[in-house]
Parts: sequence; C-alpha cells; structure tokens
Amino acid sequence: MDETSFERAAEKTLQQLMTALEEALGDEAEVDLQGGILTVELETGGTYLFNMHRPNRQIWLSSPRSGAWHFDADPRAPGQWVATKGGERLQDLLARELNTTLAFD
Repeated sequence: MDETSFERAAEKTLQQLMTALEEALGDEAEVDLQGGILTVELETGGTYLFNMHRPNRQIWLSSPRSGAWHFDADPRAPGQWVATKGGERLQDLLARELNTTLAFD
C-alpha cells in the first residue's frame, strides 16, 4: 500500500471508528478526532488513543485494558485492519473490550 492509499484508508477508518464509538457509547465517553489522533475518554475511567503510524503504514492503538496494539490493513478485506499479534480485527477487539457492538459502514 502506498502512502497516499494508506492515509486515505486510515483516515476513513478513524472517522468510522469515531462515528461508531459515539453511537455505541453515547454519554459514556468523550470521543474526539483531531490531527489524525482519535481519543476516547471513558466516563468510567481510561482512555483509548488511536493514531496513524505513517512510517509503518499502521493504525496504532493504546488501550487502557490491553495495552499497545498495531494494526495492518488487510489486503484481502478492504477497510479492515488486523492486529500484527494474533490477527484480531480492530473493531472486534474494541467491541470485546467495550462490551458493545460497533456498526461500520
């Protein structure tokens, strides 16, 4: 994936995550996307941080529950990002950790 394609795909994913998390969590979290960094501050405590890591063409996640994660774009499934450790999909990991369902476009 070239840099332009990565940036488009990662920005779209962060936007989709923001929308899905706002809908799923409602008043239980403050969700903010600025400058390629998505911040999710949970009302119960803990902050999720997502960002585009351009040098590796990955989306990185810092989770208050499970620590650091790196996700690669799945070449077999456009719009999907899979963990470099274990291969779990980004939205599946979040849904499990937040105990909710996330709706993506």
